[in-house]
Amino acid sequence: MGLTIFQVDAFTSTPFAGNPAAVCVLDTLPEDGWMQKLAREMNLSETAFLVRQEDGFNLRWFTPKVEVNLCGHATLASAHILWTEGHLAPDQEARFHTRSGLLTAKQEDGWIIMNFPVDNARDIKIRPELIKALNAPICEVYEGTVGYIVEVNSEEVVRAVQPNVEILKTLPAKGLVVTSPANGTEYDFVSRFFAPALGIIEDPVTGAAHCALGPFWRDRLNKSEFLAYQASARGGVLKVRCEGDRVVLGGQAITVMKAELLTP
Repeated sequence: MGLTIFQVDAFTSTPFAGNPAAVCVLDTLPEDGWMQKLAREMNLSETAFLVRQEDGFNLRWFTPKVEVNLCGHATLASAHILWTEGHLAPDQEARFHTRSGLLTAKQEDGWIIMNFPVDNARDIKIRPELIKALNAPICEVYEGTVGYIVEVNSEEVVRAVQPNVEILKTLPAKGLVVTSPANGTEYDFVSRFFAPALGIIEDPVTGAAHCALGPFWRDRLNKSEFLAYQASARGGVLKVRCEGDRVVLGGQAITVMKAELLTP
């Protein structure tokens, strides 16, 4: 019998929305090259690989192009699979040992609540290449671990922006977040995320970006708890709460596919 691979739509409760991630629960960790090849084969923004260890699970994430240090939606998808497939009891905390340290997740009122490190972005000058890449009015630009955080003046601009991917590839940052306050009262802020340097033109819903967006909007909206919407074509909803040097992210998930890998 081959390896079972799950595909989970994360940050949504509706199939074919949110951000799809592949999840592989393994007995031992394969070679890096094999994991990279499988991630390229899956061709999703991230494929997660888990191996049980004494105090939780070793967790690594691969895009079709590179291994990444932090991924929110594939962590959410991994926790969902551990509970739904019986690797953990429903009331048991999921503990993940990763390149970004210990991450945890628990189930709470139909949501998966994850504890992540904060990404405090710093104010930087607006690069001329960034203006060309966005071709949209920019209010200010910050830079964090996730890349550039670009504030624009309206949700309409966020939804309409079509960055020049070739210019984005030349910029010295892993990714680009475009964000603004949300229209209406349902959400606090909206965003989109582009990372062509990582092999991801536009990521549907990006948990790691909200580790930076949480403190970014805390300082502007004078609150520490938010409901956020990532306005990609698939769309996704996140609960965000700032707690000192941590950001608590909440999301939902649904399994949409279960497959067997036939090749060794």
